[in-house]
Amino acid sequence: MIEYLESYARTFTLEPRFNEEVAAASRRNGRWEVQTGTTTYRARHLVVATGLNREPIVPQWPGQESCRRPVVHSCDYRNGSAYAGRRVLVVGIGNSGAEIALDLHEHGAHPTIAVRSPINVLPRDILGVPVAVTARLFGLLPPAVADAINAPLRRLLLGDLRRFGLRPLPYGPLTQIARTGSIPLIDVGTMALIRTGRIAIRPGIDHFVENGVVFTDGLREAFDAVVLATGYRAGLDRFLDVEGVFDERGNPRRDVPSWPEGLHLCGFRAVASGLLHHIGREARQIAVRIQVSGSES
Repeated sequence: MIEYLESYARTFTLEPRFNEEVAAASRRNGRWEVQTGTTTYRARHLVVATGLNREPIVPQWPGQESCRRPVVHSCDYRNGSAYAGRRVLVVGIGNSGAEIALDLHEHGAHPTIAVRSPINVLPRDILGVPVAVTARLFGLLPPAVADAINAPLRRLLLGDLRRFGLRPLPYGPLTQIARTGSIPLIDVGTMALIRTGRIAIRPGIDHFVENGVVFTDGLREAFDAVVLATGYRAGLDRFLDVEGVFDERGNPRRDVPSWPEGLHLCGFRAVASGLLHHIGREARQIAVRIQVSGSES
C-alpha cells in the first residue's frame, strides 16, 4: 500500500505537505479558509478526505488506572512480535480486532477477544471470489433481499457462531452497512482459530484489576497486555466549522439536505464493495463537479 501511494504521488507529480496539521477550516467571503500551524490556505473548493478512522476511540473502565499491564489502542499496534509468549486481551472483534488477534497468534502470543456486541461475519472469499466482488453484484438488490439469499451460504461456510460465544446480529451484513454504516467482520482466518480454541472469546469488560480484567459474567482473568480495538471516529467537528451536519462521532450525517458550496467529502461512506473501490468513484465524481463549477463561473 505504501509503495502504491508513493508511486501515485510520483505519477501525478503530487507534493503532499507532511506534518502540517489542519487546525480549522471554514467558509469566508465565498472561499474556504484552512488554517494550519504554519500557514493559511484559501480556495474555492475544499476536499476533505481524512476518512472515518481519523481519531481513535479510547474508552475508560472502572479500575483501569490501577491496572499494571500496558493498555494500547490498535492505532499504536504494529505487530505481535513484542507479545510472543504473552497472554493478550483484544477488546473488540471488528476487522481490526480480529486481525490483531490473528497476528498475535501467528507471533506466538495467546490472544483472547472480549466481545460486547452481536456481530455479522463474512468469509473473505466465496469459492475463490473476493466477497467485495460478489457484494457489488448483490448491491443491485435491496439489502434485506440480498441478505436472505446469502444467509444459507453464510451458515454453510461459517457454521453457528453462537457455539463459540459470538452472538449474531438480527439482520444480515448488507442491511448492517445500510442501517448503521459499519462494516461486518471480514474473516481472514480468525474464525478457524476461534473454532479450535486457539483464540478464546469472552464477554465485555466490567472493570480492570491490577493484573487483568473482570468480565461482565464475573470471570476474572490475568493478562500481560490489553489492545483496544475499540474503533475510531471521523472527528470532522474538531476542525471543520460547519453546523448541523455531523453526528455524535463527528461523522457526516446521511440526512443532510445540502452541504456548503465548494465542500466535498471523499471516503466517508461504508460500502460493501470495498472502500478503495468506492473512493475511486467518489474522487472522479468530485473532479467532475469541480470542473463543472469552474466552467460555470
